[in-house]
Amino acid sequence: MSSKTLLHLDSSILGDHSVSRQVSAAIVARLTQADPALRVVYRDLAADPLPHATPASMPAEHPLSGGKGEAQSQQALDDFLAADIVVIGAPMYNFSVPTQLRAWIDRVLVPGKTFAYGEGGKVIGLAAGKRVIVALARGGIYADPAFAAVAEHAETYLRWVFGFVGVQPEFIIAEGIAAGQREPALEGALKSAGELKAA
Repeated sequence: MSSKTLLHLDSSILGDHSVSRQVSAAIVARLTQADPALRVVYRDLAADPLPHATPASMPAEHPLSGGKGEAQSQQALDDFLAADIVVIGAPMYNFSVPTQLRAWIDRVLVPGKTFAYGEGGKVIGLAAGKRVIVALARGGIYADPAFAAVAEHAETYLRWVFGFVGVQPEFIIAEGIAAGQREPALEGALKSAGELKAA
């Protein structure tokens, strides 16, 4: 019997119309089908957003909080630390991630908990061993490397953030959603979610 925990996060503001939500749900369905004992913890960051970061709103374990912290923020950190798998529905808004997702990231990048600085300032990721899968939805098409290099700040940002804490995230991407490619993009992403390696 599995004792693993999956943390499922959605951040789209579009509800049922959201492509990233549909794909993240398909990823979770694939993983729970493969392991029915998988414990799923769900958080809708759009419906129940974390406040923008201030010292008072950070987790108690964050140096900025002064040890007081905010319960909702501490829970976000605790959920991430406890998760074996993290599935994130992440739309691209205005070339980056939603502010709701960014607020969550501010709660989990905590020195001494998810990363540390070693000798010579070398970063040590403390979250290695977790599996992170991102369902990324983009309105435009980023096939042109020159365009992507200057305009794509969602996938690149998330790759860096999770790499910083020791995780190499996996991506299932649906793009061209606002450029007349919604249905084929969604169909392809759902197909990829259904074929996702379970372990």
